[in-house]
Amino acid sequence: MFYDEPVQLRSGDGVWLHAVDGTRYLDLYNNVPCVGHANPRVAAAIAEQASKLNVHSRYVHESVVDYVERLVGTHHEGIESAILACSGTEATEMALTMARTVTGKRGLIGTNATYHGNSSLVGQLTRLPVGTDRDGIRSIHTPQVFRPLEAGLSDAELCQRHLDELEATIASFDDDGGFAGIMLCSILANEGLPAVPAGWFDQAIAIVRDRGGVVIADEVQAGFARSGNMWGYDTSGFVPDIVCMGKPMGNGLPVSAVASSHENVSAFRAKHRYFNTFASSPLQAAAGMAVLDEIEDRDLVASVASVGQSLLGAVRELQTDHPKMGDVRGHGLFVGIDWVRPGTTEPDVAGAAAMVEALKARGMLLGKAGEHGNVLKIRPPLVFEHEHAELFLDALAGAVADAHD
Repeated sequence: MFYDEPVQLRSGDGVWLHAVDGTRYLDLYNNVPCVGHANPRVAAAIAEQASKLNVHSRYVHESVVDYVERLVGTHHEGIESAILACSGTEATEMALTMARTVTGKRGLIGTNATYHGNSSLVGQLTRLPVGTDRDGIRSIHTPQVFRPLEAGLSDAELCQRHLDELEATIASFDDDGGFAGIMLCSILANEGLPAVPAGWFDQAIAIVRDRGGVVIADEVQAGFARSGNMWGYDTSGFVPDIVCMGKPMGNGLPVSAVASSHENVSAFRAKHRYFNTFASSPLQAAAGMAVLDEIEDRDLVASVASVGQSLLGAVRELQTDHPKMGDVRGHGLFVGIDWVRPGTTEPDVAGAAAMVEALKARGMLLGKAGEHGNVLKIRPPLVFEHEHAELFLDALAGAVADAHD
């Protein structure tokens, strides 16, 4: 449960949550209801479809085909087919299995501070120490400039150090099952949204492909306009071979997907009998279509970019007077505040937890993330606007001032 005294919720609307004790909270955390709590269009679409038909995926229903075609159409040209599921874990599980299937290799790489799900396969990636092997899965250090691998390196030197580590990790699979691919959250969300050395994504992806591996973009947190682009990989500037989607797809109705080329999906289907009772359903298609309608009709990509840029700038202005705010970074409506001991980059985990509680007391709900659990995680629904940002900034300024005192 979140918070020292967990919040018992009664209802929500837009960016607001209402507790049973009558307290109203501004939601700065939940990306599941991405187009707003109790979104009328999504609720109506679910209700209408539920009143007509909902079955498992062993029947043909044109709405499912229409939805998947529209969904993959929002991606780059190499993403042509999708398999629907219900959770991000299911999507990432299929993606890792697909990578091994299409390459015929076994070795997989993630960062040492990541999280992509909790199944027996995907869970092997979670916070895997560098130099450790978990059933053919190994890690690299999270590329970042705030806490570099070594002090005093130029940006180019730091980038090269990370690339050399990636090369060596790939090579470590040469006599041990071969290299299948890499899975990355496209904005490194669970790693704390770190700024990476310039050029790292481009060069790392080139290395992976040169060694015959596939690139998997985990868009479960980064996708659906969150970063100010429709997809996080557009923000980070790379093109994946396989894409995983989840959390916001159904605005609360469980929907997820793994998508790739026809060739890759067909290869996966030929060898694995994946079936999910509740996936590829007309109800999922109705909810998913309504979410895409809201993103498009309300121009939420542009709104997120605008509000997010303003929010990030305002938080950085506040940072100049408060040394506990060691670093402020983010993309779109996803901002992280790296809470540190003043004058250092040392993570202040207890201080970050105290800030979460202090902001809750001021009617603001947010969480923590990052390798050390000290990054304040600001990730409101996409319908968060400038007026809501101002409310949050006032509360943040007060809470930070109290923490400084």
